[in-house]
Amino acid sequence: MEKSRQQHILRWLRQQRKHGARGLRAASLLGFAGALVIIAQAWLLASLLQNLIVAQQPRGALLYEFILLLFCFILRAGLNYAREMAGYRAGVAIRRALRQQVLDRLNALGPAWIQGKPAGSWATLLLEQIEEMQEYYARYLPQMSLAVFVPFAILMAIFPINWAAGLILLATAPLIPLFMAMVGMGAAEANRRNFVALARLSGDFYDRLRGRETLRLFHRAKAEQQAIAESTTDFRERTMEVLRLAFLSSAVLEFFASLAIAVVAVYFGFSYLGELNFGHYGSGVTLFAGFLALILAPEFFQPLRDLGTFYHAKAQAVGGADALERFLTESLDNTVSNGTATVAFDTPVTLQARDLVVMTPQGGALSQPLNFTLAAGKRVALIGQSGAGKTALMNVLLGFLPYQGELRVNGHELRDISRDSWQQQLAWVGQNPTLPATTLRENLLLNSTVDETTLNRVLECAGVNAFLARLPQGLDTPLGDGGLGLSVGQAQRIAVARALLKPARLLLLDEPGSGLDSQSEQHVMNALQQAATQQTTLMITHQLHDLASWDEVWVMQSGQLVQQGSWQQLMAQDGLLREMVQHRQQEIV
Repeated sequence: MEKSRQQHILRWLRQQRKHGARGLRAASLLGFAGALVIIAQAWLLASLLQNLIVAQQPRGALLYEFILLLFCFILRAGLNYAREMAGYRAGVAIRRALRQQVLDRLNALGPAWIQGKPAGSWATLLLEQIEEMQEYYARYLPQMSLAVFVPFAILMAIFPINWAAGLILLATAPLIPLFMAMVGMGAAEANRRNFVALARLSGDFYDRLRGRETLRLFHRAKAEQQAIAESTTDFRERTMEVLRLAFLSSAVLEFFASLAIAVVAVYFGFSYLGELNFGHYGSGVTLFAGFLALILAPEFFQPLRDLGTFYHAKAQAVGGADALERFLTESLDNTVSNGTATVAFDTPVTLQARDLVVMTPQGGALSQPLNFTLAAGKRVALIGQSGAGKTALMNVLLGFLPYQGELRVNGHELRDISRDSWQQQLAWVGQNPTLPATTLRENLLLNSTVDETTLNRVLECAGVNAFLARLPQGLDTPLGDGGLGLSVGQAQRIAVARALLKPARLLLLDEPGSGLDSQSEQHVMNALQQAATQQTTLMITHQLHDLASWDEVWVMQSGQLVQQGSWQQLMAQDGLLREMVQHRQQEIV
């Protein structure tokens, strides 16, 4: 990673402190208080040793000092615990805010953009990479301020007693951050490569898991197993490289800290022997001064050693934030513009498109100029070969893809309408039903309120009643994550019932019969046709039967609408629809 890029990421990481500013301030203040307690504890301990060994005072006369020393031990432990808890809560708050930013951005980008990357990479971004920032915010950032304040406070306590010991500590202190930075730069780069490898491995593994049946049918299981093994080995080697650098930094810090403490001990040893008669301001070296310096010397280096221990947290945070910051920054240009107008829709909507060109999030064209009018209350079936542009048009109507030209809803330009306001008017059924709530009832209602009579009628129309009686708790049956325990067809019926229960002005259907057997599909389509008379409806379908009852049929080919009209009109003329019907009949024969 380039140094300028690393500095940019560090600035971005520091900007996120605002989400946990209160906890970080508390952690730093508690650390400062703990440092003062350390100095007081060392001072009391050195005084007790001076009085007991040199002054020969009885222990009973020093009871007050012993009580104060015990209190310092307890207070120091309490402050350390409180500092750890404050840092932990700050890290949790910041991670929660980062995840919310990612989820908000994904919501703004929409599914058309999200599907461009494997689901495993999004899971890595939301879980692994953000999780790795906990130690950076909880420990490393508070420790940075402590690494400056604590040594400074200890020097202020030692220099008035013995300037030579203070000078030794002051001279050796810069060696630790110097070598820590040298090792840390390599650790940050290793972590960045590690996270890239993890994201790639997660995405590849998830994609192979989803396509395991296809791989088995084409006898690719062995080859893919070998590919996963090689990717795993590569990731393991990268992880060991990161750990090796982390252990190296710890060893370097321990070496220089131990060396400095040894120099202080040697200085006082020769001073007591009368060989080094300097550093004590001419008053003679005392047992109090020696013990105070030797007790505080490890504490002088401890914040720096802790900072070195947590330095790998900084490297992990930089490696994890690389992809996260890039996603949050670069995806701004790909976000579909969200209008601010709130429009009241009291009747079914009318859609009018003039020279409408569907665009990718990156600015590429997905369709030819489209011109159509979807009148209020009309039911239109949209057909065409795969790749003709049907789903792209649907994503524009859902507000998930940008467009050029005009697309008006009851006279209002769609891009000027607030997305939340517009999507409240939509009911949508896709090919892959999603059941995010806990129970069947919650998935049907989605926080809305419906009377039992209406609910039972819709369940009957959508065919949910056909399997409802077999569920152990009826509508209150827990479904688990993603509707676990239901077949795809059953989940699709629930999605259809959910769409019918929503008081929407525009009903959008993308292959609603997918995943259903012929009997269930007929049941669901009858329910949708009945519901479609109450609102404007656009349905994507590959099924050509039963389209004669729809008001209009639109045919797409190569990103443009090549035919529009009723079933009878289009079948009476030469065109793509007639060719598709004839081809389908030949396949049946």
